[in-house]
Amino acid sequence: MTMRVLIAEDDPVIALGLAARIRALGHEPVGPARDGSDAVALARTHNPDLYLFDVDMPVLDGLSAARTLAREGLRRPVVVITGVPDPDIVDRCVADGVGAYLSKPIDDRQLDASIRLAASRHAELQALEAEVTNTRQALEDRKLVEQAKALLIQTLDLSEPEAFKRLQHAARNRNQSLANVARDLLDHRDVLRGPPEARRAGHKESRRELDKSG
Repeated sequence: MTMRVLIAEDDPVIALGLAARIRALGHEPVGPARDGSDAVALARTHNPDLYLFDVDMPVLDGLSAARTLAREGLRRPVVVITGVPDPDIVDRCVADGVGAYLSKPIDDRQLDASIRLAASRHAELQALEAEVTNTRQALEDRKLVEQAKALLIQTLDLSEPEAFKRLQHAARNRNQSLANVARDLLDHRDVLRGPPEARRAGHKESRRELDKSG
């Protein structure tokens, strides 16, 4: 699917390179914006489908720009990039609902995968928000769902989209929220990761519960 990607990067050479890569991947670049404040103005005018923001920019950093747009009703999938890997930034990204995180230098394959991942996680967050009215609660629920997906990927050898579909099916079948299904699965992680006999039993039980609707 072709998307209009708003680029915000204060280094003009890197910004032009990102725009060229976005075009090569079949998307339409918007901008580039020279800082977070410029990015907010461009988003208001051009209504892009996804944000590709550098974290460290003058005037307004990438995460602050994304938060500002979200408050204005312009929340979109977000991919953030940085030249210095920092665990604190990763935590802030999770708290702010950022879909993907990239460290420079970036290759085309990483960029393409991150755009797809951010779009997918944004759709998941929207599904969670359809269940709850509070955005902060939806973000907390998303953390549970991400942890449950990771557990399913590891124990049942599923892809990320398959793991999410399993959780959705189980939620519909049980008439429960995605967060409750994820929490219940995580409560049984010790069984799934236990001795071989218990792990096999746990695998069968998880597959049986998650496949009831599917």
